[in-house]
Amino acid sequence: MKSKIINILKVIIPLLIGVYLMWYFWDAMTDKDRASFFRALKTANYFWFVLSLFLSFLSHLSRAIRWKYMLEPIGYKTTLFNRYNALMIGYIMNLLIPRAGEASRAGVLFQTEGVPFTKSLGTIIAERVFDVLMLGVIVLLALFFSYDDLMELLANNSIGTSSQNNGGNAFVVLGSIFVFFIIVSVLVWKFIPTIATKFVTLFKEIIAGVFSVFKSKNPLAFILHTLFIWGAYILFFSLCFYSLDETKSIPFGGILIGFIAGTLGIMFTNGGMGAYPLLVGIVIAHYLSGTLGSDEATGVGNALGMMIWASQTVMMIVLGLISLLAVQRSKKKQIQKV
Repeated sequence: MKSKIINILKVIIPLLIGVYLMWYFWDAMTDKDRASFFRALKTANYFWFVLSLFLSFLSHLSRAIRWKYMLEPIGYKTTLFNRYNALMIGYIMNLLIPRAGEASRAGVLFQTEGVPFTKSLGTIIAERVFDVLMLGVIVLLALFFSYDDLMELLANNSIGTSSQNNGGNAFVVLGSIFVFFIIVSVLVWKFIPTIATKFVTLFKEIIAGVFSVFKSKNPLAFILHTLFIWGAYILFFSLCFYSLDETKSIPFGGILIGFIAGTLGIMFTNGGMGAYPLLVGIVIAHYLSGTLGSDEATGVGNALGMMIWASQTVMMIVLGLISLLAVQRSKKKQIQKV
């Protein structure tokens, strides 16, 4: 009974948070903000989004290729076709249930390649260790290029003057959500002891997954793919800034801060719903407010944040559904052969 309640809460709470943040995203804009928001949507050059989506696809393909360098050292040879499909199905599941994508990805690989669930899940979570390290490097780069702007953003000294445009409120809301999740996690850990045992087992698998990289016959390839994946992430995010005349001149340091804000936003809700465009919009508005004024800057910032999030989300859904159909078709062929 407890597990069912927890599973329901895992779905409902992030969804409610996402819906609330989408409402907040829209309600926080004034009429002038909304006018500039729609104007930006109409005047944007969508070629840059098409190019960014192509780079995004290459990053997913590279991630699927990189996965084999973690699976082979623990004794499992898999096909790129099945690794890629498992990855994309995992992404589409993350849009439905936050963090469910990792388990779905491992489950699909078990069905298609017979890799034990805990083994592949260990490598997937181990990937996240390297992803966190790369995100840490990007944070350091942002501090190097735009330390003053980042501190000013956090202090909320320059994102509009009205209470409706107060970026600090968004950070307070998201910070409160983060604290809420921490409290819930502690309570679940305390009152459901079985989770502790599962966590210890999973932790051992993660450690095995991390060290599998060092046992790989080609660790350099793993490193190069990691650099390519995150380089492609930053590049496809940066290209979107060329879609609007107002955002072309935003410095590289500002783009890095926007990228970090969007990445953090994905952690709070289903695929960043509400949180991603809100946080990215705040960062963009910070850099535009000096030249456009707070109303225009907020509308343009929110528009670009929404366009980046929407384009990536639609691509995830389309590619995820294609992979889901491909896996189902492959299963039917295997059954027919038997």
